[in-house]
Amino acid sequence: MKVDAMPLFDRLTTAVKHIEQITGNTSPEVALIFGSGLGQIAGGMKVDHEIDYAEIPGFVQTTLNFHKGRLLFGTISGKRVVAMDGRLHRYEGLTMQQVVFPVRVMRMLGTRKLFLSNISGGLNPEFRAGGIAVITDQINLMGDNPLIGENDERLGPRYPDMIEPYSYKWIAAAEQAACAMDIRLPRAVYAAVTGPCFETRAEYRMLRLMGADLIGMSSVPEVIAAVHMGMEVMGLSLISD
Repeated sequence: MKVDAMPLFDRLTTAVKHIEQITGNTSPEVALIFGSGLGQIAGGMKVDHEIDYAEIPGFVQTTLNFHKGRLLFGTISGKRVVAMDGRLHRYEGLTMQQVVFPVRVMRMLGTRKLFLSNISGGLNPEFRAGGIAVITDQINLMGDNPLIGENDERLGPRYPDMIEPYSYKWIAAAEQAACAMDIRLPRAVYAAVTGPCFETRAEYRMLRLMGADLIGMSSVPEVIAAVHMGMEVMGLSLISD
């Protein structure tokens, strides 16, 4: 049977087995997703294994030339990590299930923590371009959800609780670290739209009235899938404008 025709759990298991044949059972402690233009973060990582998405059963390759599209295994500050060097987006013509497939694989590899970064547009007039915000909550305006369809209880519950999509414990730790380094780190609500076009003036006003501080085209699907599978999530956003 072709991988694409398999049930989701079987596709995930097939991908995990393929990865572990290359890396061994590394059991990474933290999963990382690097946002657009933030792939240089991988430069601070001691990489032991590098696998192109195209080589992993069930993965799809990114169509964006500024996303490398590879899964990295190694360590950062002594912590075993698995990192997506390049994320997938709904606007590339992918399904939500394809977008979150790597997150599900990383969870099944053993990690229970997800750290993600993204680049966003600032809606809050108190934010400044070039600053960093810690994401405390999110608004899904993508018109889709990766959990739509039959639910497999082996992956998570039918109705996952999204009252705390981003870990309060991690938020507090990030704020403490930022304070120690004298870095301004405001809290933010992140709204996600499909893109790829940017928003109109009217849409910006609407989003601000809804309570959004940041706007972007990613992250929300991955967070939904991660929470569904019982992961703790931390999100930082670089404010582009």
